[in-house]
Amino acid sequence: MIDSNKKLPSAWVSIIPLLVLIAMVSLSITLFQSDALEGGNQVSLLVATGVCVCLSMWIYNMPWKKFEDSIVGTIGQASVSIVILIIIGMMSGSWMISGVVPTLIYYGVQIMSPQFFLVSACVICSLVSVVTGSSWTTVATIGIALLGIGDALSIPAPWTAGAIISGAYFGDKVSPLSDTTILASSAAGTDLFKHIRYMTYTTVPSISITIVIFLFAGFWYNGEQAHVAEYTEGLSRTFNISLWTLVVPVITAILIAKKVPSLITLSVSSLVAGICALILQPHILMQVAGSNIMSVLTLAKGVMMTWYGPTAIETGNATLNDLVSTGGMAGMMNTIWLILCAMCFGGVMTASGMLHSLTLVIMRFIKGVCSLVSATVTTGFLLNVTTSDQYISIIVSASMYKDLYREKGYAPELLSRATEDSATVTSVLIPWSTCGMTQATVLGVATIEYLPFCFFNYISPFMSCFVAAIGWKIKRISE
Repeated sequence: MIDSNKKLPSAWVSIIPLLVLIAMVSLSITLFQSDALEGGNQVSLLVATGVCVCLSMWIYNMPWKKFEDSIVGTIGQASVSIVILIIIGMMSGSWMISGVVPTLIYYGVQIMSPQFFLVSACVICSLVSVVTGSSWTTVATIGIALLGIGDALSIPAPWTAGAIISGAYFGDKVSPLSDTTILASSAAGTDLFKHIRYMTYTTVPSISITIVIFLFAGFWYNGEQAHVAEYTEGLSRTFNISLWTLVVPVITAILIAKKVPSLITLSVSSLVAGICALILQPHILMQVAGSNIMSVLTLAKGVMMTWYGPTAIETGNATLNDLVSTGGMAGMMNTIWLILCAMCFGGVMTASGMLHSLTLVIMRFIKGVCSLVSATVTTGFLLNVTTSDQYISIIVSASMYKDLYREKGYAPELLSRATEDSATVTSVLIPWSTCGMTQATVLGVATIEYLPFCFFNYISPFMSCFVAAIGWKIKRISE
């Protein structure tokens, strides 16, 4: 908490830790590029945290205990979300190995035709991203396959890349498995599923417009039916493709509709997927466990390894091998590490009063809900440009505006939605960001080339501001 009796740090001093963070992240991106998430950005956050503490103790004589208590409290608020991330790692592994994701992909790729390829690519990537919770995984796996199919159909690579990225980031935003979705809801202080439901008011119109654009664009290109047999054969050869696997997402959807708490929903889904793997994919569990003998202990070992650690399944196709590989709980550690460091930075910026001081500067230009949401969206985008990292942008944006939204009487879902509508989706449009560099490298299409065709990614921020401007479904705390 900020002591109202003490003078707040000046805006000029308050911005120094942010400038240090920007400089450090820029150095991290230069040195490590797409691997910056593995430690470089975490170090950047801790250095900026140290600068904030030093300035506050040196100039304003603030006691260390105040910062320590704030860090403990901030991390404590995020503890449930961190546990959810761990369970999500468990769930993503079990959904893949049980055959849920392979079944969805198997049937999904068969709906494509030359005229409807672009819209099909967007929809397929949306579905895969929803069930995996990762836009990066979707682009790096099925996205690469779709890019090859588009090339065979003589469709320009930038158009295909735009459809892939649009779908992948839509699915990432609305998936309860997504780390950015969890991070945004946690940082804003709202329930995960409330956040996802509230996002539909901006996300569904944005993806609908995007799909219509790709639908009409598809008629400009003619081509022959692509050969998708190698993908479907690889999946059917490796997994027991069965509609029974869809029982798992159906049960998960029912729990979500019943508003069962996130932690319980994801845990039950992981357990049901594990049971599904035991029944339908025992041969896969044997491969995961590294044993040629089927026994109760071998299958139990395979399920547990699927839940907690990385898995690699041989399908006979390199692209599919990447697609069906999972990280389990261990795959979430880099994100959790980053969240802890980001919470430290947010905690000391709050305790020092520097975050509040910067917010007061912005408040001078805020007259209503439209300007408030627009300021949040603009801040998220500018942080992506300057820090080159969507996770940092989400944390800093939510931290800057959290108290302001509360003071104005707006529900935290409005903040989390505005944050995701900007910080999450625009990161891939920045050529020097981790997302932009990764997707350009993976797809082999320069960011500046695919940027004009990522319709969903730049429609979303404008849709967020438009919905706020017309006052549609603006939720207040009293509701």
